[in-house]
Amino acid sequence: MSRTPTDVPEPGRSTVARRTVLGAMAAGAAAPGLLALSSPASASPAVPAASAVPARQPSALPGGGDLGPNVIVFDPSTPGIQARLDQVFHQQESAQFGTGRYAFLFKPGTYSGLNAQLGFYTSIAGLGLSPDDTAINGDVTVDAGWFNGNATQNFWRSAENLALTPVSGTNRWAVAQAAPFRRMHIKGGLNLAPNGYGWASGGYIADSRIDGSVGPYSQQQWYTRDSSVGGWVNAVWNMVFSGVQGAPAQSFPNPPYTTLDTTPVSREKPFLYLNGSEYRVFLPEKRTNARGVTWGNGTPRGSSLPLSQFYVAKPGVTAATLNAALTQGLHLLLTPGIYHLDQPIQVNRAGTVVLGLGYATLVPDNGVTVLRTADVDGVRLAGFLIDAGPVNSATLLEVGPAGASADHSANPTTVQDVFVRIGGAGAGKATTSMVINSRHTIVDHTWIWRADHGTGVGWETNRADYGIRVNGDDVLATGLFVEHFNKYDVQWYGQRGRTIFFQNEKAYDAPNQAAIQNGSVKGYAAYKVADSVTTHEGWGLGSYCYYNVDPTIVQHNGFAAPNKPGVKFHDLLVVSLGGQGQYEHVVNETGAPTSGTSTVPSTVVSYP
Repeated sequence: MSRTPTDVPEPGRSTVARRTVLGAMAAGAAAPGLLALSSPASASPAVPAASAVPARQPSALPGGGDLGPNVIVFDPSTPGIQARLDQVFHQQESAQFGTGRYAFLFKPGTYSGLNAQLGFYTSIAGLGLSPDDTAINGDVTVDAGWFNGNATQNFWRSAENLALTPVSGTNRWAVAQAAPFRRMHIKGGLNLAPNGYGWASGGYIADSRIDGSVGPYSQQQWYTRDSSVGGWVNAVWNMVFSGVQGAPAQSFPNPPYTTLDTTPVSREKPFLYLNGSEYRVFLPEKRTNARGVTWGNGTPRGSSLPLSQFYVAKPGVTAATLNAALTQGLHLLLTPGIYHLDQPIQVNRAGTVVLGLGYATLVPDNGVTVLRTADVDGVRLAGFLIDAGPVNSATLLEVGPAGASADHSANPTTVQDVFVRIGGAGAGKATTSMVINSRHTIVDHTWIWRADHGTGVGWETNRADYGIRVNGDDVLATGLFVEHFNKYDVQWYGQRGRTIFFQNEKAYDAPNQAAIQNGSVKGYAAYKVADSVTTHEGWGLGSYCYYNVDPTIVQHNGFAAPNKPGVKFHDLLVVSLGGQGQYEHVVNETGAPTSGTSTVPSTVVSYP
């Protein structure tokens, strides 16, 4: 439902944010004349190098090279920076389901007088080892003017590895899902609401320092990990912190702060940087019981790889070529664009990096799985979007084969800023979007979304029964967003699983009660822990319903799990948005039902 100008909340007031069903936005074609990035001559590394690439045959695919026309690189002497930023923003501002994909990269140095407004499928990042190496006296802005002040559809954009001194003292970052804010230093405050404090439904911050206060205002929920904040202004429904210096104290549900002193295990996302004139990819090391940023005391800890050890992929490349590069021993760097795949990308080598820039998008053309990994140590998957194709895929991403059992505790696989979409940009179908089989995998910020608006949307048109299925033991999810699946959004079969922050909406478009009936149970839980599980724990988990096609639908609960001492939940909530459907309980048979049209969460602080 659209928000009218008279329906704008004051800062801090609880709001209901729903996404109006839209048609597909105009496609965004690549802007002409954008700067290309080439890999310059090598320089000595500033950090230890990761393992070398095996010797290549004469016919081997080359590593390194040009990153294509939609990676736009600036240095402080580049003329017309603001004009180029504006050019891409005007193209991408409302291109929600368009084809444009862009990455802005800023070389270390100081920049002044800039306002980088970010539209859809646009990433901005500094090229230093520390955010403070790339200083912008200006702003990196996300607002919602394109959608009448409603920020609930500000998806698919990112900011990383920059230091900002905002012009007004406060930077605005009014985003929704799939819009990570990583390794940022804000020398001032951060406002997470759109101008006018309209609806907002984000979001995610990691490894960042905000010297001033963070004001979420109308944001319904937010997750902040391993960061430092000067203060936190308010909360609506669900604000979760782990390893955050300056976070508010635990107080759920009033105010609804869930605060963990540390993050049990974390490893930051790989990132591109410059060492002298050489481009490299930095691989941060794993941390246990992490707290605060990784970059506060000089060079971050980890290793790095030269660009020459990456196959630099461009749209139009075949899956066979990508697999040949992997077999050869190269890693993959996916430059911005849309990639069509007729067979799975198969990652078999331990330590392989698959890193996307500018929301590189992978589409299965004939019902294949997009990417599979072997049951090996230390794979890093980061920074790309998987868009289901019109032929049903049984799965879209598989981490480890079925039955995977190797111990990866010393060097886990990480899945970071890997997003999945079924429908919206066109008809798409997938039975299960993401399957995690390998033990100790860390899923750090994902949005797995069966589209509720756009093109190719309907109860059967973009059929997708399950969002994520976790079969592996000892898996940790930090920042799990899964929405609108026809049946279970999350199924967890592995032992000793943990989730810190979960955001969910049940599918809006269920035609009637019968369509979601789960045997004798009314509806499929958003988050289902299998009856065989004996140990599981979750913190700060929320599920919302908005059954606008049939508002009489009843959902028995948001969370379902075996009633065992080792299965524990902290700070759960369910919400009926404006009375469009109702929950009978929060978890199992526990928790009060939602009531009427009040849009007041029903909460459970501790279960059992």
